[in-house]
Amino acid sequence: MGIAVADADEVLRDKAALMRESLQRSRTITEKVVSIIGSFDNRLSSLETAMHPTQVRTHSVRKAHENIDKTLKAAEGILVRFDQFRQAEAIILKGPNESLENYLQTIAKLRSNIQYFGNIKGFKGSDGIINHANTLLAKAIFKLEDGFRQLLLSYSKPVEPECLFDCLPNSMRPSSGSPAHDDGPNGKNHSNHDSEAHDIADAVVYTPPTLIPPKVLPLLHNLAQQMVDAGHRHQLLNTYREARSNVLVESLQKLGVEKLNTEDVQKLQWEILEAKIGNWIHFMRIAVKLLFAGERIICDEIFEGFDSLSEQCFAEATTNSVSMLLSFGEAIARSKRSPEKLFVLLDMYEIMQELHSEIGTLFRGKACVEIRVAAMGLTKRLAQTAQETFGDFEEAVEKDATKTAISDGTVHPLTSYVINYVKFLFDYRSTLKQLFQEFDGIEDSPQLASITTRIMQALQTNLDGKSRQYKDIALTHLFLMNNIHYIVRSVRRSEAKDLLGDDWVQRHRRIVQQHANQYKRNAWAKILQCLSIQGLASSGGGSGNGDGGPGSSSGASRTVVKDRFKTFNAMFEELHLKQSQWTVPDSELRESLRLAIAEVLLPAYRSFVKRFGSLVESGKGHQKYIKYTPEDLDRMLGEFFEGKSTIETRR
Repeated sequence: MGIAVADADEVLRDKAALMRESLQRSRTITEKVVSIIGSFDNRLSSLETAMHPTQVRTHSVRKAHENIDKTLKAAEGILVRFDQFRQAEAIILKGPNESLENYLQTIAKLRSNIQYFGNIKGFKGSDGIINHANTLLAKAIFKLEDGFRQLLLSYSKPVEPECLFDCLPNSMRPSSGSPAHDDGPNGKNHSNHDSEAHDIADAVVYTPPTLIPPKVLPLLHNLAQQMVDAGHRHQLLNTYREARSNVLVESLQKLGVEKLNTEDVQKLQWEILEAKIGNWIHFMRIAVKLLFAGERIICDEIFEGFDSLSEQCFAEATTNSVSMLLSFGEAIARSKRSPEKLFVLLDMYEIMQELHSEIGTLFRGKACVEIRVAAMGLTKRLAQTAQETFGDFEEAVEKDATKTAISDGTVHPLTSYVINYVKFLFDYRSTLKQLFQEFDGIEDSPQLASITTRIMQALQTNLDGKSRQYKDIALTHLFLMNNIHYIVRSVRRSEAKDLLGDDWVQRHRRIVQQHANQYKRNAWAKILQCLSIQGLASSGGGSGNGDGGPGSSSGASRTVVKDRFKTFNAMFEELHLKQSQWTVPDSELRESLRLAIAEVLLPAYRSFVKRFGSLVESGKGHQKYIKYTPEDLDRMLGEFFEGKSTIETRR
């Protein structure tokens, strides 16, 4: 066992020795390899050192070639740009007349070249080239500006009135001559004014005229675009104003529009002025709905994409035309007020209200603010003047000092004038509603009812004063009866009844009846007294009939009876002569008044003749006492209130 252990140790020592020997050999080999590799590094380093100059020269040559290529390409690009400059200069100097499209393309290339040379750094000729190009570009824009002006002027012509009339709806085209104004309270026809005006406003369609051919507008737009890009907005604005402003003014002048101030208006006779106002209303519609609408169309198309410039150009082009129209309206609103002007003021206010929204749409933006303010100012001034005229009219009615006496007691011209005036107020009811709400903030019905009531009261106050001119108190009451009856009848047949109410109507009908009763009392009381039995008794002696008895003539004095018949005849003939010249124009009222007189007079006359006629019939010349039969009197009553002349009555 000990021998085996010794053998194992020996084996281990032998293996360890072998391992030491192997490690030694490996170290030796490694050192040799490291030595060899180190020699390689030294040789490679030497080789790189030897190769470096060659590599540097090769890189430089390659870079030089690349730079040469780049320079050649840049030079070629510059030469191309120079060639474009020469071509552009030739085209620009010729102008845009041959081909506007080519001209605009050339300007675009010129701008591109200016930007190109502006981006090149270190190129000594850039500044000179850019300056020359800018000079050339300025010439091009100047020629474009001139082309824009010439093109716009060549197509800017005044619009003939016939062309504008053709753009109106059929219902609004004038049949002949100038458009006439609706009639007013001086005997002309304003019937159904409100309904007709609103039917027209709602139903018609206006077609703006073609002021510049559509095919020309894109060319003008392109030219305008170039001028804006070149910073020539101001020149563009001036050019457009010069071309379009005068054309619009001339178009209105051809239509008949005049620029009148307050002094001019004051010098005109009312009939002439009324016609001019009617024409002005028509011209305002044509100007806003047709002429200015057409101008807005071409302005928006030419300056599409430049809203502020479009608004400014439109304002500049239309300012003079609008001023010419509004100045006339201002002159009317500021002129001396008079009752007959109320309805034309309302007509003018109405058209300004009708056009309000369209004026706001057409004259939009900051540039047109003055025009919008002027139009609104005129509208308010017309409304204010109309309201003040209401007050003037009420005062004028109450203080009317017409001295012309109405000898026959018929309806006074003032009464018919005022009633017609009030009727026309109702024709403008919707317009008055706008006016009252704008200034007073209340509904129209109470306000219009209040105005109507005050005017009626003012009229009655004036009529009371006029009635005192009559010396015959009976004619005074006949006059008041006629006039108040006319007022009541007119109110009952008009919209005024709805505002004034049934109570007002019934109260004034009673007033008519009161004046009729007063007329009968004052005109017929004395003659009826002649047919009374009072005072017929004999005062003593032989003047009675001497027959005694309880007969109807018992105790009556023949002389007194004769005097009564003579007095009756004379008084009736005087009444017939006078009151046949008086007038009750309403046939129903006339007949009822005659009937009321006959119902009192004829029975009294029959009774008197029957009772006392025998006292005078037996004597000579009895015909001069009992001259008339009841039928004669009835026939003669039928001639009362016919307004006959004195000669006709005597016949």
